[in-house]
Amino acid sequence: MPIWTLHGDGKNIKPGEVVAPGERLSWGRTIGLGSQHVVSMFGATFVFPIIMGLNPQLAVMMSGFCTLFFLLVVKGRIPSYLGTSAAFVGGIAAIRAQGGTSAEVTGAILVSGLVLAAIGIAIHFLGGRVVFKVLPPVVTGAVVMLIGFNLAPVVAGLYWPQDQWVALIVMVALIVMSVALRGFLGRIAILVALVFGYIFSWVLDRVSVCGESRASQPVTSRAGRRRDVLA
Repeated sequence: MPIWTLHGDGKNIKPGEVVAPGERLSWGRTIGLGSQHVVSMFGATFVFPIIMGLNPQLAVMMSGFCTLFFLLVVKGRIPSYLGTSAAFVGGIAAIRAQGGTSAEVTGAILVSGLVLAAIGIAIHFLGGRVVFKVLPPVVTGAVVMLIGFNLAPVVAGLYWPQDQWVALIVMVALIVMSVALRGFLGRIAILVALVFGYIFSWVLDRVSVCGESRASQPVTSRAGRRRDVLA
C-alpha cells in the first residue's frame, strides 16, 4: 500500500484540480469524507439486499471481501469502497413480480456481473473515451434519475410511514446544507445532516435503545428511586 502524499496544503482545492489517487487531504478532512462515505454506502449495502429479498449479512461480508480484493488489485492507489448497486433494484423487482425465486435473482445478478466484467475489460483496452461516446452525461444522468424513481416507492412504503415529519425536516435540512454551507462543510453535508437527524430524533424521543425508544426507558432520580418517563 502506498503512503499518500498531501495534496497542496491539504485544505484548499483550486478550481479544476483533483486529488490524485496517491494524494490525500489533511487528516481531519480525510476522516470526514471517509466517514460520510461509510455511512452513505453502509445504508445502501444493508438496505438494498433487504429490498431485493436477499441476505444483508452476506451482502455486507461480500462487500468487504470485494473491497479488499479491489484494493489489492489497484495496490491501494484508489481508496474506494464497493457496495451494493441500486441499479439492480428495478430489475430484481421485476423478477420478484413475476414470481422469481432468490436463486433466480442471484443468477441474474451473476450474469449481470459477468457482463460488467466484460465491459470493464473492453474499456481497459479501448480506453475511457468509449464510455463518454456511448454514455454521454445526458444518458448517465437519466439513468441515475430512473434509479431514484425506482427507489421512491420503497421510501414511501417503508420509511416514510415511520415518522414523516422527522424525515421531511431532515431532508429539507440536507438540501439547505448542501446549498448554503461553503467550503468543506458543504462537501460533507450528508454527514452533517445525519448528525442533525440523530440529535433531532433524540430530542423528540425517537432514538431506539435496545429495541425500545428512549421515552420508554426507566430513569433513576437523584434519590435513587426509579420513575418512568411519559411517552
